[in-house]
Amino acid sequence: MMSEMQIHTIARQMLERHGQQAIVHAAQNAVACEKKGETEQATEWRHVEDAMKIMRGPHQS
Repeated sequence: MMSEMQIHTIARQMLERHGQQAIVHAAQNAVACEKKGETEQATEWRHVEDAMKIMRGPHQS
């Protein structure tokens, strides 16, 4: 299991590299892991996804 520091580092790097699409990539990775039965990795991708959503901040209209 990854530490919170690692999760936030990965989330930040993905956002820098892919912008808002990074959240979609993390969600897709989680689904792919779930389909393979890799529940621990799927959980980590969900944590990365959640961290990116927090970093993104609230929606603006």
